[in-house]
Amino acid sequence: MKQVKILINTIDKVERFVDIISKFDNNFDMVCGKYVIDAKSILGLFCLDIREPHTLQIYESTEDNMNSVLDAIQPFIV
Repeated sequence: MKQVKILINTIDKVERFVDIISKFDNNFDMVCGKYVIDAKSILGLFCLDIREPHTLQIYESTEDNMNSVLDAIQPFIV
């Protein structure tokens, strides 16, 4: 598992983020305090305070796959 801080502070960014990570077979969770939300769920992400950065947890990944995921989400990493 890998964790990165993500900031998706507009509705357009939320939609783009979900589109990007949905292309991967990995499981992704967004952690906000005591809440854990499926990061591929656009409705789940809209329940978060999008003004603040949150922790993205990336599961089940090979080294090459992890690099591809991180490259794809680079614009959202803080």
